[in-house]
Amino acid sequence: MGRKDWLRGAFILTLAALFTKILSAFYRIPYQNIAGDVGFYIYQQVYPFYGIFLALSTYGYPVAISKLIAQNKQPTYEFAVARLSFYFLSFISVIMFSILYFGASFFAIMMGDDQLAPLIRVISFAFLLLPFTSVLRGYFQGREEMIPTAVSQVVEQFIRVVAILFLSFLLLHRGFTVYEAGAGAMFGSLIGSFAALFVLVAYMLRRRMNAYTGIQLPKQEKRKVLSFLAIHGVTICLANMVLVLMQLVDSFTLLPLLRQAGLHELAKTAKGIYDRGQPFIQLGTVAATSFSLALVPMLSRKQTQREGVYTAVRVAFVIGLGAAVGLVCILKQANIMLFKDHAGAIELTILSICILFTSLTLTFIAILQGIGDVFRPLSIVCIGMVTKWVLNIWFVPLWHTVGAAMATFFAYVVMCTSALFYVQKQMSRPLLSFVTVIQTMQAATVMAIILIGYIMLTNELPVHQGRLFSSLQAIVGVFIGAFVYIIMVVKKGVFDEKELLAIPLGRYLTNIKQRKAG
Repeated sequence: MGRKDWLRGAFILTLAALFTKILSAFYRIPYQNIAGDVGFYIYQQVYPFYGIFLALSTYGYPVAISKLIAQNKQPTYEFAVARLSFYFLSFISVIMFSILYFGASFFAIMMGDDQLAPLIRVISFAFLLLPFTSVLRGYFQGREEMIPTAVSQVVEQFIRVVAILFLSFLLLHRGFTVYEAGAGAMFGSLIGSFAALFVLVAYMLRRRMNAYTGIQLPKQEKRKVLSFLAIHGVTICLANMVLVLMQLVDSFTLLPLLRQAGLHELAKTAKGIYDRGQPFIQLGTVAATSFSLALVPMLSRKQTQREGVYTAVRVAFVIGLGAAVGLVCILKQANIMLFKDHAGAIELTILSICILFTSLTLTFIAILQGIGDVFRPLSIVCIGMVTKWVLNIWFVPLWHTVGAAMATFFAYVVMCTSALFYVQKQMSRPLLSFVTVIQTMQAATVMAIILIGYIMLTNELPVHQGRLFSSLQAIVGVFIGAFVYIIMVVKKGVFDEKELLAIPLGRYLTNIKQRKAG
């Protein structure tokens, strides 16, 4: 496979990942509008289980299997590896299904809400699909066919979102409870997973693949394959599980702690308002995450490794800082536009600042994976989860959901600092120069001043300042902030011309840069 074809395949997968992540963040907004804060709390409590399945079946095991298959191009070997992978994942999936299905009541009680048990049982069935989707995606990717995986990801997410919103709306409209609507939403996720499997099987039948082979792998090779799957299947998808694992900690700790602090019935509403921060974080980091996914295979090519690392970190810092500062400036308007009111202002402000650290953390983890270090990312994520868990226990009784937001912030700072330390040890010069940091901060400051002035001026307009007005303020503010920030970053020379030409509309940006230089 030539470099051009390889880059085309990586680009297709990156586009598919970008589309699915944007959709994954956006659908939560209409869901909250349909089900309300309590309904949103119910969905967010159980979602991390599905998020883990999605990460394993989309990024973890398919990538691990594709690497094994790519090592040997003989069709009989490919099928033998695929078959052994299927047996291994079948064993794993049955265990995970059993734990969730039969332990649903236990997990629900641990979360502080025994009514969540049926939702956990519904989502447990997704894990039974793990061996089918993972092996088929891994097989196609190992043969350097990226389109089946990309199409299955897009179809899965699109069908899932449509099914979730339709079923939840229908059930609530028919008079069912928000818990039953939540179960319907979980079933909608299952429909999406089945749709992905249907697409993959269709591609397999279209190619008339005969998966039968009498070839048996030698015992030593079997052990090698199984150990590779056991370790790399989980570690590869860590960059995509960071946000989900943070939510998982909140699912198990936040509601019980809020009740202990005296919120009682208001605890569910408070958790639902706090969960509004997840779409903000996800949307803010989606560009950096997609860049990280594209970066992992690129870093195996020695000639692009150093250059790619420095560029990736700079992009993550610039995007993360711009998104965090910009969102904080228009947060009230964005909150009203998306969620009808401005509840949870302090919590959402803190969570918005997290965007900078999530962007950098995800990029650092991708870099470590790209240079072949699979264990340090695992330790980084574990440190982050423990930090989040401990700080929740300390902060939530004192400051309720504001304390949970602070715990999330400090957990991401700890992960970011740890990951920065490990990556920096591999590099010959600082990942971010002092000049780059100062120039980017200056650009963010100018953007913030203009956005604050814009909001203050528009607030003085003699019009009804309801949801529609806030929506217009937020949308126009996004364009103003992005325009000002991009122009400032380009004029200050944060990126060179070669880097600018590699992005959409880069030619126009280089003209701006050259005009400034002239």
